[in-house]
Amino acid sequence: MSHNVKNTAGIIVGISQTADPEPLGEAWSSAAFYSTPNNVGYINLGFIWQDGQGPMRGLPNFPGGNNGFTTGANNLRQAVGWAENDVHDPTCVSPQVLQFRPAMWTLGPPDQIQDLPLIPGDSSGASTAINDNGQIVGISGICDQAVGRHTAKHAVLWENGTVTDIYPNAPAPWWNTPTAINQRGDVVGFAGDPAFVEGDVLHAFMWTREDGIRPLKPLPRRTPPHVDSEAYGINEARQVVGVSCDADLVDCRAVIWDHGNTPTDLNDLKAPGYSAVLTSAKDINNKGEITGRATDPITGVLTAYLAVPVSQ
Repeated sequence: MSHNVKNTAGIIVGISQTADPEPLGEAWSSAAFYSTPNNVGYINLGFIWQDGQGPMRGLPNFPGGNNGFTTGANNLRQAVGWAENDVHDPTCVSPQVLQFRPAMWTLGPPDQIQDLPLIPGDSSGASTAINDNGQIVGISGICDQAVGRHTAKHAVLWENGTVTDIYPNAPAPWWNTPTAINQRGDVVGFAGDPAFVEGDVLHAFMWTREDGIRPLKPLPRRTPPHVDSEAYGINEARQVVGVSCDADLVDCRAVIWDHGNTPTDLNDLKAPGYSAVLTSAKDINNKGEITGRATDPITGVLTAYLAVPVSQ
């Protein structure tokens, strides 16, 4: 399963479930991606696959760790994600046992892994995206369940070997998660809400070096009202895409924020005759082309879409 990949070198990275049994019974970070009952009990590895040449190859974990997850790669053959080490961490929530660290792989072969520093006092973390300047974003916190939440106590930026908390006044100490960074170093993501520890409601943000954190609001004037927003992609023009939802996450719409301004429902822009509802937007390139997921309103079938701007 590939994830947030942003390069033009034909490098595909992601996570793959192997046939090897998971010795500690962990569900790892990927259980939601696979169908039951085969979604737990097996080791998962980050992988690289380039230009459709040859087989995928698994990326190394830290010594003693079993599982890894790779989220993105740049054009310099650097990939990022997270990987386990051999530390049995008491802050882990069962079935997670081992702590994990934000990782950067220098892609070979041979592939080499290095860890990224955490905020002092934290024990686990993950890197989620990287640009061609080697700037990396991700999360820093405790081990928890190996899926966001308390691991995302801090939303962080790594550059030149140092880690910076880019949202030091976040409303809640959980789910503070950068999801993408453009070549200018602008960052988007989502933050937790103090009323929702489990992450049922999140709030999108954009961070820039000159302005700091700017909230990205959900769609206004919806019934039921939209309170959840999540940002997943940004291009060089600071067009941001993501999702806006009601409190129950039932009515969700793909949205675009232009320079952090009021969101636009992408369904208001789609061509006549396209009946599926654009329910999420996951990325946008510099041509303004958007990818995401759509839902058939009658059958409920999910499909991927590519939205291409039409010249006026």
